[in-house]
Amino acid sequence: MAQVHLVIDDHEIVADENKTVLEAALDNGIYIPHLCHHENLHENGGCRLCVVKQDGVEGVVTSCSKKVEEGMVIHTKDELAEKVRKLSVDLMFKTHPSECTGCPKYGKCQLASISQYVGDTGRDLREQKIRVPANEENPLMLHEMYRCILCGRCVRACGELRGVGALTFKKVDGRMQVVINGGSLEEAGCRFCGACVEVCPTGSIRDKIGVFKEGLSRENTLVPCMEGCPAHINVPKYIRFIREGNYAAAAATVREKAPFPETLGYICVHNCELQCKRNGLDNPVSIRNLKRFAASQDDGSWKEKSFQKPDTGKKVAIIGSGPAGLTAAYYLRKLGHEVTIFEKLEKAGGQMRYGIPSYRLPREVLDREIKEIESIGVKIVCNSSVESATALKEQGYDAVFAAIGTHAGNKLPLAGNDLPGVYLNAEFLRAINEGHPMPVGEKVVVLGGGNVAIDCAESALRLGAKEVRMTCLEAADKMTASDEEVEWAKEDGILIYNSKTFNEITSENGKVTGLSVTGVKNFYFENGKAVIEKEENSDEILPADTIIFAVGQHPEVSEAFGLPLERGRIVADDTTWATPVKGIYAAGDCVTGTRSVILSIAEARTVVSEIDKYLGGDGNIDEELAPCQNADPCIGKATKEQRADRVAPQVTEVCDRINNFEPMDLGLGCDGAGCEAERCLQCDLRLQIAPQKFWSDYASEEGGAQ
Repeated sequence: MAQVHLVIDDHEIVADENKTVLEAALDNGIYIPHLCHHENLHENGGCRLCVVKQDGVEGVVTSCSKKVEEGMVIHTKDELAEKVRKLSVDLMFKTHPSECTGCPKYGKCQLASISQYVGDTGRDLREQKIRVPANEENPLMLHEMYRCILCGRCVRACGELRGVGALTFKKVDGRMQVVINGGSLEEAGCRFCGACVEVCPTGSIRDKIGVFKEGLSRENTLVPCMEGCPAHINVPKYIRFIREGNYAAAAATVREKAPFPETLGYICVHNCELQCKRNGLDNPVSIRNLKRFAASQDDGSWKEKSFQKPDTGKKVAIIGSGPAGLTAAYYLRKLGHEVTIFEKLEKAGGQMRYGIPSYRLPREVLDREIKEIESIGVKIVCNSSVESATALKEQGYDAVFAAIGTHAGNKLPLAGNDLPGVYLNAEFLRAINEGHPMPVGEKVVVLGGGNVAIDCAESALRLGAKEVRMTCLEAADKMTASDEEVEWAKEDGILIYNSKTFNEITSENGKVTGLSVTGVKNFYFENGKAVIEKEENSDEILPADTIIFAVGQHPEVSEAFGLPLERGRIVADDTTWATPVKGIYAAGDCVTGTRSVILSIAEARTVVSEIDKYLGGDGNIDEELAPCQNADPCIGKATKEQRADRVAPQVTEVCDRINNFEPMDLGLGCDGAGCEAERCLQCDLRLQIAPQKFWSDYASEEGGAQ
């Protein structure tokens, strides 16, 4: 490409012949004010802020649309150019809110930034005479027309970048405005992509949800599903691969962050869905089910790109083969370390195997993914209980990772809690998964409102109970169990009693007869204990001959383990997961309390990096297993499929599921997965749009903003 020589403000510069004067100036650290210009959009020269004086040309020229020419001489601070800029700023501020001094609540305002550069215009701009009501028709974005300066960026972005054209200019009540290009958002084909928000220089159009938070990166803000995932799996990327029909690539994308893609597809608590912007429209994208579908189509092609470093000669012992232990073992082995997992139970998997019923997670799925971990050289020693973590260090292991989980259930101090027929969640579920279930009576009451409580209730039903009740302190909308699990439990006939506090387990002749409960008006926690305001005259007995406590779990660990304990949990730094004992790390539920598989995976990845650095490595476990994806920003108008509501998974009928432990949630088929993938708003496309820059940004650049 040919280059031309020109002079800007007495600076001799060289620029590509296809550059504009504005681009050439900015590339060489010479600032020219501009507002309607955006590097991803075609120029229109409408704001007139970028005007400059060109020798030999009468008047001023707009530098954003003027191409560079050989030998041209440009003056950015010419008197006439300065006058035109001041006039342009005056006209923009005429309808702009007088209280706007940088829009601190919504981020910087480029107009305010530029006005600081242009300087005092001499006009009194305190009075704003025109105040157009805000348009709140869009559920995800707020449009305050009175902040608009008619730069046209939003209109151009919607048309040029996205190929939608949902925005246009229209004269309303004698004043030009940016409006929806049609009778409604649906008619306009709006994709809710946020391109208009991303390019708006004044905050006239901005996000209602997902706004920038201090300390949060631009990527995490704009793509909330990724930020909501503890392992930061690239959700939009694998959903886009599913939409394209490249299922193996979708599975590889998930594997970049987690060695259990299909297991997660069955049991993940899907925090990502809670963050999905589609919540503001109708229902979130079924991210977990899409992950599961993709993982079920895995063809192993990702292995060609998977790294395996040479052996380091270092040995690492891992205590526990749950999600944290297995994840750590997998990546530590890939880093070249010799890894041995010690598991006290008969098979590997931890709570994924012994705490989750098989109707939720088929064991063949878990076995297959554990086998993949073993295939790279991870050694798993089952039926091997480790009594002391420090003893392993003494046996020659260079590092130790304790990931022992929380396999002991909590029992509330209620009268009658030691009666026959009173069980703990962990023991009850483990016995089922080991093949020797505990007997249940006809009437079962489960204490707790989380997913584990539902697992216990559903399992009791499958073991032959005729009546199953759940009761918990929380109101219905505060239960920690997922809405989906709660709905299925109700379909299966399980009765849920919310806002109840437990008094005692009643009995006759040494046998359980029920649970005494009282209604709760309000409760809160103070110093870790619940303070409960009871309802008067609300006592009742829930009949039962079997009681199951599902009110939390704790690690099976004592001081003999050799690590400091606090409230029954192992003490470890919440950033590095290092314990006070050098070379020994701990993470997952045994440190934080029972949480989720995906959180354990995320913490284990951090542990791996820390252990590797401790052993002399660089701690880097990042890998790109999926092919490169060039996401097309031109997404076009919304189709019927993209406007559709969430696709429900295939679920077996109640009569076919309540008497066995066969999988009940059959997930999404090809058609369902394809339709659901279409619903993704592709929030990550905003990352392709260059972030806005302000006068202060140019001024802070080395050698810039002359």
